[in-house]
Amino acid sequence: MTDLHRNYIAGEWVAGADTAKNINPSDLSDVIGVYARADKAQADAAIGAARAAFPSWAASSVQDRANWLDAIGNTILARKDELGRLLSREEGKTLPEGVGEAARAGQIFKFFAGETLRLAGEKIPSVRPGIDVEVTREPIGVIGLITPWNFPIAIPAWKIAPALAYGNCVVFKPAELVPGSAWALAEIIVNAGVPKGVFNLVMGRGSIVGEALVNDRRVDGISFTGSVATGRAIAAKAIQRMAKLQLEMGGKNPLIVLDDADLAVALNCAINGAYFSTGQRCTASSRLIVGAGIHDRFVSALSDRLAKLKVDDALAPGTDIGPVVDEAQLKQDLDYIGIGQKEGAKLVAGGQVLERSKKGHYLAPALLTEATNAMRTSREEIFGPVASVIRVQDYDEAVSVANDTDFGLSAGIVTTSLKHASHFKRASEAGMVMVNLPTAGVDYHVPFGGRKGSSYGPREQGRYAREFFTVVKTAYTLP
Repeated sequence: MTDLHRNYIAGEWVAGADTAKNINPSDLSDVIGVYARADKAQADAAIGAARAAFPSWAASSVQDRANWLDAIGNTILARKDELGRLLSREEGKTLPEGVGEAARAGQIFKFFAGETLRLAGEKIPSVRPGIDVEVTREPIGVIGLITPWNFPIAIPAWKIAPALAYGNCVVFKPAELVPGSAWALAEIIVNAGVPKGVFNLVMGRGSIVGEALVNDRRVDGISFTGSVATGRAIAAKAIQRMAKLQLEMGGKNPLIVLDDADLAVALNCAINGAYFSTGQRCTASSRLIVGAGIHDRFVSALSDRLAKLKVDDALAPGTDIGPVVDEAQLKQDLDYIGIGQKEGAKLVAGGQVLERSKKGHYLAPALLTEATNAMRTSREEIFGPVASVIRVQDYDEAVSVANDTDFGLSAGIVTTSLKHASHFKRASEAGMVMVNLPTAGVDYHVPFGGRKGSSYGPREQGRYAREFFTVVKTAYTLP
């Protein structure tokens, strides 16, 4: 497949300043396609097109917007197997995971089709006689959307759908590693008949396209998901011109396993949360905080289970864990495993590069024990199939260790104690708390986001998405 996949700007598919190949991490000889990369002039043109389209789109019928979003969602769901296969081929998560993510993208569009019609205001009595007060919500304008590589269709969907639902126009810059899913989603949006300039796809480097979005005063808001360093850099620049910001920047998520935990539940939570999707999730439970009374049984059973997981081609039947997304990420994973060992942790399972029938970036899921919460492997986001076990004496110490982090995205606890489960839901300093469930895995109709260094700005997803994608207006009238 060598046809050029172009950017979409001002209602036209246009070639970029240069191109990049999209490579399958399960099979490095497999070129998925060739994708355009935009320069600054094309990014500027996309912003200009969105700005020009905004007044009419903001004033458009909510029924029309709902119909477009519903049609997009239906198309995604009808094509979920095809889209999921493309996603798994370019990103490396297993085929069931890829199809599931594609289906979620469709559900997100259909959810926001309904939200388009549910954007309510208020009519409030004034403290002054004879005056009417109305509180309404309006779109903020042009939104720059910058998305990561680990969820290449779901995260774009949960940014694009509410942006369009509430009457904003979009300039979408996907991660350079995974342009295929973004391009396929863009084609579906375009074919649904969304008006010229309302939606624009600008693929390319963050240092060029991303910078243009962040610095341009015509862009009213930036929604970004990615690394902490990049998120902070975006915030520093965007705040200079008072752009609205929504940042999701990762986590170092704890999963507490108390002595009274059901061991089977604990193992399933740890394996799913820490290792599925190759551990490449901001909600992954990379810190396993385990009570002393269950520690040895948990570590032994988890090591045995990890050894039985099938690490292979993402598209192969029966694969449990696909490849790491690229060579740079694989090196980072290996470097952190080495750092953990130098700091005193013990590698008890996995951690070695694997060879398969096709050359790819395969890594055996790694488990480090004898870790402390002060180690770099316990403080810094690794973003791979690597987890550290931290032994604690009791519930109070477990909560203290869980909260001792610069992040606060997701946190989990495995326990049969209602007392401890109830307390942890209040005591956890995370935006999302899971009881007897993996830290990774959330619904599309409820808010997503964290605290501390994980998130900045309003929540994503569900009806809470309106907090970022709309602005409140208060109007007074003397009849």
